[in-house]
Amino acid sequence: MNDKLNISIEESLLLRLCRLDFDVEMKVMLQAIVEKVKDWQYFATLANSHGVAALVYNNLGKLGFLRFIPDETVAFLKNTQLLSISRNARFADMMKEVLMLLNSEQVKTVLLKGMALEHMVYENRGLRQMSDVDVLVAREDCIRAQNALIFNGFTQLPLKSAIHKLIIPYTGKHLPTLIKNGFSIELHHELFGTGKNELTKMFFDTSEETELADEKVFIPRPQIFFLYLVKHLYLHEIKNESQLRLYTDLVVLLGKFREDIINYDLLKYANQAGMSEILACRLEPLRELWGISFPGWINDFIDKWNDPTSINKFVFFLKSPKNNLPLDQAWFYRNTLRDIPRFYRKVIFVIGDLFPTLTFMKKRYGCKTGWKAVLFYPHRLGKLLYLFR
Repeated sequence: MNDKLNISIEESLLLRLCRLDFDVEMKVMLQAIVEKVKDWQYFATLANSHGVAALVYNNLGKLGFLRFIPDETVAFLKNTQLLSISRNARFADMMKEVLMLLNSEQVKTVLLKGMALEHMVYENRGLRQMSDVDVLVAREDCIRAQNALIFNGFTQLPLKSAIHKLIIPYTGKHLPTLIKNGFSIELHHELFGTGKNELTKMFFDTSEETELADEKVFIPRPQIFFLYLVKHLYLHEIKNESQLRLYTDLVVLLGKFREDIINYDLLKYANQAGMSEILACRLEPLRELWGISFPGWINDFIDKWNDPTSINKFVFFLKSPKNNLPLDQAWFYRNTLRDIPRFYRKVIFVIGDLFPTLTFMKKRYGCKTGWKAVLFYPHRLGKLLYLFR
């Protein structure tokens, strides 16, 4: 790890624990770090903020380091792991119902993000903390899948505008969240953005059949999944937030499927997705901070495309993973609009965004009455400036 970076001993320990495997040399080094930690409350709070508390508790126990840690910190981390195990088990039970419904409709369902990783890498031990479940379905099947779930008790988060119903399959990457008994699921139909549909198609078509809760489901091939996780991480960082959980996903996926991921196709697909710089800037922390070794041609790629400030940004997010103000809301607006195919759909999106429902307006602006909320409609016209900034 680069010793010139402004990283505290607690942050250094947290970072080094975000993996699944440890060799003897690393264990010795980690014990030396553990013995120097003073602010265990900060360590535990940061682990929780980064969504890795369950994994960290598991690793501290596996390495025999819990004896160095105050009892209240151990209890907090242990409770987080138990909650994660319970939540993930419940998610798997709810997914059984989802998959039964979608399979009966002949809708192919591919696991994404945490649920896929828990199945592929974390071995269903509750180590990958999740707040919801994401799946990929074909764009032509997404409304049918949504309707099947709604008919069977799921409720959809309200749309910002009624006219957005006309463009639901073409707005954003997924349909509005569906909820049942506190369980949330998002049906994705696009992963890499407009113009990159062939990569989403590859992701979908090459996925491999398996089972979850005795129901048929599909998991992605490691390489295209890795690239998608890099894109997902990048979008979080553009929003000025980033968790170690998302970097750890890359680390553990590489640890299990290195030969499948690290080959020349990775750079070819990254170029095809317009992600060369995005990929390089996420591989560099894996190389410099996690100590992952790459072949020379990958190192050359990183050195060519990496933004020299990316490590400093990583350190900022290490200290402050969430609740940072977005840096460029106008960029997000234009990016969302750019990803909507066809001009008329873009117009529908903008009109609906400028004149959303009163229910949305009351919630967005904290108004108790509809009349007061109406007064904020002129304020929303300022969003038109996003189109030109």
